[in-house]
Amino acid sequence: MDGNGRWAQRQGLPRVEGHRRGVASVRRTTEECARLGIEQLTLYCLSSENWKRPQYELDFLMHLLEQYMIEERSTIMANNIQVRIIGRRDGIPEQVQHEMDRTIELSAANTGTTLCLAINYGGRGEMVDAVRKMASEAAAGTLDPASITEDDIAAHLYTAGMPDPDLLIRTAGEMRISNFLLWQISYAELWVTQQCWPEFCEETLHQAIRDFAGRDRRFGGLNADSAEGAT
Repeated sequence: MDGNGRWAQRQGLPRVEGHRRGVASVRRTTEECARLGIEQLTLYCLSSENWKRPQYELDFLMHLLEQYMIEERSTIMANNIQVRIIGRRDGIPEQVQHEMDRTIELSAANTGTTLCLAINYGGRGEMVDAVRKMASEAAAGTLDPASITEDDIAAHLYTAGMPDPDLLIRTAGEMRISNFLLWQISYAELWVTQQCWPEFCEETLHQAIRDFAGRDRRFGGLNADSAEGAT
């Protein structure tokens, strides 16, 4: 969800106002994904590198996160959305963690779209944590290193049990992965818009989905037409 600060500065507003306006885009996108029957939507809310930002901005982001967890519960429940959270909890205030856990608990039985929020998340950190867990199991004799498979690794990631993303959308024209779901997006389709996140709307989401539907996804192989013409 890139471009909150840049959008605000273009409007002559403080950077933090871009984060506040970005919450409205979260609501619109989440409700539309639920309406469309999208299985899972994962939003990159706070990266493990974002702690380098000014303290006043981090304090505002923590306040906004707590506020979101409380105020959006009615929307989450009305749309049958189940909330999951991935990332490390280090540095997140206890009160914010409490509200996160409360929202997860309240929505646990919902059966619609899964809304996965990546908070204090980094793809490399996720892999480090997975390796540590697997090393502990190997040392305890409950995991045979020689028999480790891709499925075993996936089962030790924060996203265990979740589907790998099919489509990765980047706003604000960013052309990089930024340490997001490095294992999981191996075969995801990338789609970039110049719109900043506060500008992201339902029509932009529909455009991304339409473009995705027209992609030729081969997963390293050949599609039927290419295979028939191969010699």
